Amino acid sequence: MSKKIASARIDTESSQLLKELNNSLPFDKALYKEDIEGSKAHAYMLKEQGIISTDDYYRIHSGLERVLEEIESGKFSLDGDDEDIHMAIERRLTEIVGDAGKRLHTARSRNDQVALDFRLFVLRRGEEISNLVLDLIESLIKVAEKNCSVLLPGMTHLQHAQPINFGYHMMAYASMFRRDYERFIDSKERNNLSPLGCAALAGTPHPIDRRLTAQMLGFKAPTLNCLDTVSDRDFALEILFNIATLMMHISRLSEELILWSTSEFGFIRLSDKHATGSSIMPQKKNPDIPELLRGKTGRAYGNLVSLLTVMKGLPLAYNKDTQEDKEGVFDSVKTAELSLRVLKEMIEEMEVRDEAMERACNSGHLSATDLADYLVKNGGLPFRDAYHIVGNVVNYAEELGKDISQLTPQELKSVDERIDEGACMVLDNRKSMDARDSEGGTSTKRTLEQINMLKRWLQERKAGKERA
Repeated sequence: MSKKIASARIDTESSQLLKELNNSLPFDKALYKEDIEGSKAHAYMLKEQGIISTDDYYRIHSGLERVLEEIESGKFSLDGDDEDIHMAIERRLTEIVGDAGKRLHTARSRNDQVALDFRLFVLRRGEEISNLVLDLIESLIKVAEKNCSVLLPGMTHLQHAQPINFGYHMMAYASMFRRDYERFIDSKERNNLSPLGCAALAGTPHPIDRRLTAQMLGFKAPTLNCLDTVSDRDFALEILFNIATLMMHISRLSEELILWSTSEFGFIRLSDKHATGSSIMPQKKNPDIPELLRGKTGRAYGNLVSLLTVMKGLPLAYNKDTQEDKEGVFDSVKTAELSLRVLKEMIEEMEVRDEAMERACNSGHLSATDLADYLVKNGGLPFRDAYHIVGNVVNYAEELGKDISQLTPQELKSVDERIDEGACMVLDNRKSMDARDSEGGTSTKRTLEQINMLKRWLQERKAGKERA
């Protein structure tokens, strides 16, 4: 039946190998809702424009409703010999309503039909992912708010650098995920255009109304140029890029969670729900979830590069190569949604071990820069001279087996006479952290400011979604 629907020119049966290579039903059946929704809108427009009769429209509409019910109940299996989901639905519709079903494809090609279904899927799942990103940001804000006075060694090159607070560190990730959210929203705005009515590549001679179907399907307008539209997969590339970038941020956070949960760091303890044991070592508690999240990032990168490679040499307009556009997107979407849900849960349930973090601040000479700044402000020294004096102080502290923050005024002065007793005050790690009070800095005051700003931003986003 599917051959009769789609192959007017081909007289001989396709080879079995071609059927296997060409068959996309095993994966594009995920688009059945979008395909039926698009077909309903198309049929309504055909009726409104007088292209099909009102009776045929109602037969088609009720038939599509029945196909949807049969798919979701399992009565109509999508594991047959149909070439793709579009042919499967059209075949079943024609079996149900007869000749009326054959009229549905008037003024439509599979090219614009596929582009429509896939675009609807991408836009909707992109919005779902963006909502999950908002949920993760909210969880990070809650953790940050509870821990904006907890000292943590801030690092560069994975070496102790300057004292920060743990809430500030969490807000850095919240800021990353805010950019991810904005990328998904920007992509929706740019790609919220309807391909329906472009037909094969050049439009159609039938008197269709593309604006009507665009409105019915929730698009802001039809696409501009049909030749571009049927071959365009930028919307798919964008969601793959957005997910790849999101997963990169998830992977960076996962890497830190893995490090922080080790015996060497001991900064956090993951819930038993989010860790596993060893088959041979009974003492082990492995951070499998962040490791899996870190690993799955490679899948997202691969899916993006795969579709970029498919698209790079395609002439206009549609080419069968673009059948390779969907599986990677389906996989990346599933990966992103699962990753966001599990990361949110893990963040909310992890134990923050503030004492271990604060102990770690007593090594690595985190307040060294504060001493240099003090000598500049109070001793009138050029920064570079102060920098070298503090280097000598650090060397002296290491000879004594101390952190710079533990040196007495006498020990400091023994290195250089220009260091007065007030220097000890700035070497205190908590004072050092709170001294970084410039906008965007790590002081508790500035961290709370960032938290409150992001909370207001989050409330505005959620309120906007409720109004919509």
